[in-house]
Amino acid sequence: MKLQDIPAMIARELGIRPAQAEATVELLDAGNTLPFIARYRKEATGDLDEDKIRSLEERLQYLRNVAKRQEEILASIESQGKLTPELTAAIEGAQKLQELEDLYLPYRPKKRTRAQIAREKGLEPLAERMLAQTDPASADRLALTTEFINPELGVENAESALAGARDIVAEVVAERADLRALLRRETWKSAAISTSLAVPEAEAPDFLTYREYREPINHMPSHRILAVNRGETKKALKVHFEIPQEALIATILKQVQKSPSLWSQDLADAVQDSCKRLLFPSMEREIRSALTENAEKQAISLFGRNLRQLLLIPPLAGHTVLGLDPGYRTGCKAAIVNPQGTVLATAVFYLTHSESQRQSAAKQMLELIRRHQVSLAAIGNGTASYETEEFLAGLIRDHELTLHYVIANEAGASVYSASKLAKDELPDLDVSLRGAVSIARRVQDPLAELVKIEPKAIGVGQYQHDVDQKELLQALDGVVESAVNHVGVDLNTASVELLRHVAGIQGPVAKNIVAWRDANGRFSRRKELLKIPRLGPAAFVQCAGFLRVADATDPLDNTPVHPESYALAEALLERLGFKKADLRCREKLSQLQTAIQSIDVASLAAELGAGEPTLRDILSALVKPGRDPREDLPLPVTRKNIVKLDDLLPGAIVKGTVHNVTDFGAFVDIGVKINGLLHRSELSNKPFRHPLDIVSVGDVIEVMILNVDASRNRIGLSLKQAQKNQSLSAGK
Repeated sequence: MKLQDIPAMIARELGIRPAQAEATVELLDAGNTLPFIARYRKEATGDLDEDKIRSLEERLQYLRNVAKRQEEILASIESQGKLTPELTAAIEGAQKLQELEDLYLPYRPKKRTRAQIAREKGLEPLAERMLAQTDPASADRLALTTEFINPELGVENAESALAGARDIVAEVVAERADLRALLRRETWKSAAISTSLAVPEAEAPDFLTYREYREPINHMPSHRILAVNRGETKKALKVHFEIPQEALIATILKQVQKSPSLWSQDLADAVQDSCKRLLFPSMEREIRSALTENAEKQAISLFGRNLRQLLLIPPLAGHTVLGLDPGYRTGCKAAIVNPQGTVLATAVFYLTHSESQRQSAAKQMLELIRRHQVSLAAIGNGTASYETEEFLAGLIRDHELTLHYVIANEAGASVYSASKLAKDELPDLDVSLRGAVSIARRVQDPLAELVKIEPKAIGVGQYQHDVDQKELLQALDGVVESAVNHVGVDLNTASVELLRHVAGIQGPVAKNIVAWRDANGRFSRRKELLKIPRLGPAAFVQCAGFLRVADATDPLDNTPVHPESYALAEALLERLGFKKADLRCREKLSQLQTAIQSIDVASLAAELGAGEPTLRDILSALVKPGRDPREDLPLPVTRKNIVKLDDLLPGAIVKGTVHNVTDFGAFVDIGVKINGLLHRSELSNKPFRHPLDIVSVGDVIEVMILNVDASRNRIGLSLKQAQKNQSLSAGK
């Protein structure tokens, strides 16, 4: 594989034009960030979206690794004096690392094996004679072996020579790339995994599903693979890799044995030994490793997609929020924050202890709500959440408060509370109260608050603690970066944690931005970023378009328009009869929006000498300066009254918020103590590949209650039944 051929290969794989792949590779190699390329280099990439560019980047890295490994393998085999034109062509033609390693296996330096010991005894010519299979079946097998007897080398008799030769044949068979590829294909088709409990049932309650479990490996979904792996790691499960050994041995022997010969039985014995001692164990390790790797990739991808949706949940802005971090023994921690996130008051309420403490808590909470004019409460969804919700709903009812509340995902709040960042942000607060502040702020602006928490601590995936942590961190960092740059960041209010996810800005530069802001006051223009230490022109190009300056000297600084396109934006405004100052006037913006609707973008792009994608983006940005793209999404559901599990009846239609999406369905918060399960079989009557094709974290949906099992705290839900019910009602 030649490096210059890689872009064309990627283009074929992704179904894009070679020119698009080549241009994107050049941009990546030049150090441009993925969000910047996707947003501001659309003409160069042919308007590739961010997902396509990310896939291209991943394949580029993989294929370059393949090319590098090809060079290493060729050099190694050549140094051994064993490189042939045919082998060179095979290695250069390989496009997968697995293919390369199969080809390299016979030449890889290895520990002293049985075959190597046999070679040292001079038995390789005998093994080659066996493999050649040219001796007629009528020949004297033992007589032909006599010349290899050498007591000094440890070959005492003919049988000893034959055994050594078979060891060599077994290794040759195990290292043939074509046979490994054949066995790999057949194993994937026919293998299965079965499990049994390794401990008494009482000691493995989480793995009872797998006490008598068996499933073909080509049907196993990723969550079951990871569950089996976890059970094996915890020594709760015995895992068995089942393959039709005799059938696979026959398949391999058919490829090795060309025709009946003097050595037919020796070859059959050698192939059986090769399969059972070398190939089958190797293939089991390889395939189980591949199963795990694929399952981890799926889990990481699922976590990433869920995390992105969670980060993009619309903010409930403009509220003074009461954040409640529920608890039993230590009480319910509370914090009131104003619309800007400043802490106004904190308290601890004991809601589940004595009646006198409960009454005291009601009096104190009511006084705080009224004094600070709290308009929204956020209740963490952890321990004692239901009791806290019941208490607050009663307070709202008894005192006719206008207050609404939401149930907030508190995952990661305790991690944040104990972090250095929380200590720096809230130095005067006890660690137990910082979680309540985080819960309050994360409903005001989920993105700004959740970026302060290690992504894997936000519980919106499956088995995130069982996957490769380095790959998980890398993938989730990419998701956070994508979400932050999609929304844009207010340069004058953003935290260090938010800024460091902006394209082109690293942690030290983010700290320098905040330090400059603290020392000099608000930014009035984007160009002032060039005064920041370690933020040079190249970094400015990458980050400027994603940073907003409200009330800036230049109105374009509060839009996604990149500074390099300001001249084009001004020419566009002039062409439409407007000025930059008009972007501050609501009436003028309405007129501008009307004018834009009648534009022929293609003709105008040609007239102004601009690319159509860039021009469309500029037009979209001009009509809504300072716009938050999350505004287009439905707001989270707020409540005033609590619903009890006993109130739920099968057949009822209820509204809920999707809390998490997994391979097997989704968990939906419908306002009771537990989340209901929306199994994938109840998602849609139309075909789909994954539950994420139907629902996403944060979606507000109407579902039908299928069943309620109060003893096991389980609720079954159906989206397709609810939709069918709605269709029937509409028909009437």
